[in-house]
Amino acid sequence: MELHGNNIIAGELARGDGSAHRATDPTRVIEIDPPFTAASAAQIDQAVSAADEAFDQYRALSDAQVGDFLDRIGEEIIALGDALVERATQETALPTARITMERGRTVGQLKMFANLVRDGSYIDARIDTAIPDRQPLPKPDLRSVLMPIGPIVVFAASNFPLAFSVAGGDTASALAAGCPVVFKAHRAHPGTSELVATAIGRAVQACDMPAGVFSLIHGGHDVGQALVQHPLTRAVGFTGSQRGGRALFDLAAARAEPIPVYAEMGSLNPVFVLPGALDERAEALADGFVPSLTLGVGQFCTNPGLVFGLDDDKLDRFVSRTSALVEQAAPGTMLTAGICEAYHEDSSGVESLSGVAVAARTGTDVNRDKTQSPAIVFETSGTTFLKEPQLSEEMFGPASVVVRCKSKAQIEMIARNLEGHLTGTIHGTNEDLHEYAALVRILERKVGRLIFNAFPTGVEVCPSMHHGGPYPAATDVHFTSVGTAAIKRFQRPIAYQGFPDDALPTALRNANAGGIWRTVNGNVSRECAS
Repeated sequence: MELHGNNIIAGELARGDGSAHRATDPTRVIEIDPPFTAASAAQIDQAVSAADEAFDQYRALSDAQVGDFLDRIGEEIIALGDALVERATQETALPTARITMERGRTVGQLKMFANLVRDGSYIDARIDTAIPDRQPLPKPDLRSVLMPIGPIVVFAASNFPLAFSVAGGDTASALAAGCPVVFKAHRAHPGTSELVATAIGRAVQACDMPAGVFSLIHGGHDVGQALVQHPLTRAVGFTGSQRGGRALFDLAAARAEPIPVYAEMGSLNPVFVLPGALDERAEALADGFVPSLTLGVGQFCTNPGLVFGLDDDKLDRFVSRTSALVEQAAPGTMLTAGICEAYHEDSSGVESLSGVAVAARTGTDVNRDKTQSPAIVFETSGTTFLKEPQLSEEMFGPASVVVRCKSKAQIEMIARNLEGHLTGTIHGTNEDLHEYAALVRILERKVGRLIFNAFPTGVEVCPSMHHGGPYPAATDVHFTSVGTAAIKRFQRPIAYQGFPDDALPTALRNANAGGIWRTVNGNVSRECAS
């Protein structure tokens, strides 16, 4: 399929304002055709306005129609075939197997949300019928439901060109909620974005959706800023750096009418290796840790960037095995030259700190002309960690810091001083869990997902997953970007008091024609209300 490099606004191709950029092949650092043109201010307004115009028509569709639309998007993505996989690998240097797996995850997410909307319970219908003779005051008839909020602007992530991109979790959950999407393509993989946007466009036509339900916009920071500040934008979904997420958050908060920005902004994902686990399986822990650290050249938001343990011979065994494995690890090509450069700068800054030593580094020379980076594991003391703020900053790549703590009390002190993270991991025995119960309680306040005897890379896409966390891991600790609960970001409650039955939304009427689960007078039921 030949790429055209245009913006796609409500199903129509739109050439930008003249400024253009090309994707870069990270393995060769050469540009790839075609050029992609940045949207003009008028085109940005056209895209968001078209989404707003489509909103009422789209949210009025039945759950079955929306579910069919989401399923069809997945089918159209699969129909792109090898062209999608080949372009994505060329733009990102991610291997074919990884892209193929990610395509499956993307389609699986769409199907998951399709099934969610068909079930109907995602709107959380609640009914409290009137009690007119209640004393001293009558009780009114009150009914509430979650409704979609309007046009959503979604930003692509650099490290997941499919699953956190054009048809990824933010787009899928917004469309499932009943919200049109204006998508800001990532400059690192614009061709991949265009291909997936074309698949969505085909699904729009096949399912007779309103044209404005989806648009794809190209451009730089100024385009992203304009999308967030557009008065018709109702919310923003973002996955990326803390600096980028916070900039969007501040822009949205400064609007005359502030809107939410649901930003997932990375994490160091601290790992605590407790004495019982180290005594039993120190080497095996290293065998699990290093693949987690180097997976995807460390470019996962759940990369284990910190390891804490008591400074003793058991931790020595873990570090020794870790060092041997890291030295054998091959250097990897990172997603972009900019990410690679930032990784080298950040890791060099950590290496220069007093009290920090390199425990191990990839033994093979890296080729910076191929955007390569080494895996690195640093060592430091708990005391140094507490006094050096730089050690609590993310190095986006295959680097981690092993922190040797002098006591259980110091481990707990460090945990209390951690910022918010997406995940926290404890490796231990049942006895360790009892001995370190206070650590568990501390971490419950610091992370969005607490893991026992596993490593954090890999996020299961299922209803119980929570992918978020206290700031700065995310801008809102209440919400997730993965799993069915992600839909709640793009809904809001509305209550109806005293309305006649035939004037209510179908889901709130007495008859319950859809047979959905509702809370009726405090009881969860599929029965009719009376």
